[in-house]
Amino acid sequence: MNPADSEAAAAEKAQRKEKKQKRKKHKGATEDDCGATTVKEGSPNEKKKKKQRKDEGEGEKTKMMKPTVSIAVAGSIIDNAQSLELATLLAGQIARAATVFRIDEVVVFDSTPASENGSAGDGEESGARFLVRILEYLETPQYLRRRLFPMHKNLKFVGLLPPLDAPHHVRKHEWSKFREGVTLEGDRSKGTLVDVGLSKNVLVEQILEPGKRVTVAMGTNRDLTTACVRKVVPPSTPREEMGSYWGYKVRYASNLSGVFRNSPYKEKYDHIIGTSEHGQIINSSELTLPSFRHLLIAFGGLAGLEESIEEDTNLKGKHANDVFTSYLNTCPNQGSRTIRTEEALLISLQYFQDSIRRVEQQM
Repeated sequence: MNPADSEAAAAEKAQRKEKKQKRKKHKGATEDDCGATTVKEGSPNEKKKKKQRKDEGEGEKTKMMKPTVSIAVAGSIIDNAQSLELATLLAGQIARAATVFRIDEVVVFDSTPASENGSAGDGEESGARFLVRILEYLETPQYLRRRLFPMHKNLKFVGLLPPLDAPHHVRKHEWSKFREGVTLEGDRSKGTLVDVGLSKNVLVEQILEPGKRVTVAMGTNRDLTTACVRKVVPPSTPREEMGSYWGYKVRYASNLSGVFRNSPYKEKYDHIIGTSEHGQIINSSELTLPSFRHLLIAFGGLAGLEESIEEDTNLKGKHANDVFTSYLNTCPNQGSRTIRTEEALLISLQYFQDSIRRVEQQM
């Protein structure tokens, strides 16, 4: 090849490279500090996609959202425990059941007069408040507990409990696309340092107050220096993007009606199930649940849900069939006169598994 042909070929190659870079720029593709490819907001390509997403409507988004399942548990079950150690073990069983069956929310309700003050009248926590504390502690990844939970006498026996081992309880040597963390004090000029349970703290771009639990999008880049700036995302993001179970939320209610009234969901609970030995008997294989966005399954205390309804001044004169959409006996022909709440949880949540899964498949 003569020099003239060589120069022409080089010029043509440079021209092709320049066109390729222009096309990439036109698409708005850039790389962030962590090496993840992102699209510039306002680029022609992004505007087109944004308009397309808007045209698809919000209905499609709602269709893709997985329905939630909540459980309500009477805090009075703790009052029946004979010691702090046994009360702690009971709370641990409830936490394990909620995690195994991927429960999104645990509501602990109480009907004792002292519950308004959060104590049992002698400086002690009520059974409901105690249960809330243990459930929240166990749901928190181990590496965050020391920062988020100050020492308390009711946490004395938590070391005896088996770990929940949920997907968000990530080990130090494991890499996850998302990690739970707690914000730290320090220089806020470039963002906020977050302890995510790794050998080094990571930097997120948002400016946040210290001591706050957050969900951090870690991506795939394992660079832990401050040159790699990450983002805090909503706690629902891991579930929406990966389909992973990301733990349960815990809520306290002073009575049974407070469980329904203070729902964290905008649409409230659209299907509420009460469980009792006096409920309707339907084989689990024959049970069909209507399409729901937020399902709530309630479990009574020592005397059942009937007593909780009677003690609630907001539900005066109402019967179980007035309070719940469905009132079911999930364990007919029981051999024992009583089924403990921690046993009823495992029995009932398994009983509802197939019908809940069928609803999810229709979404």
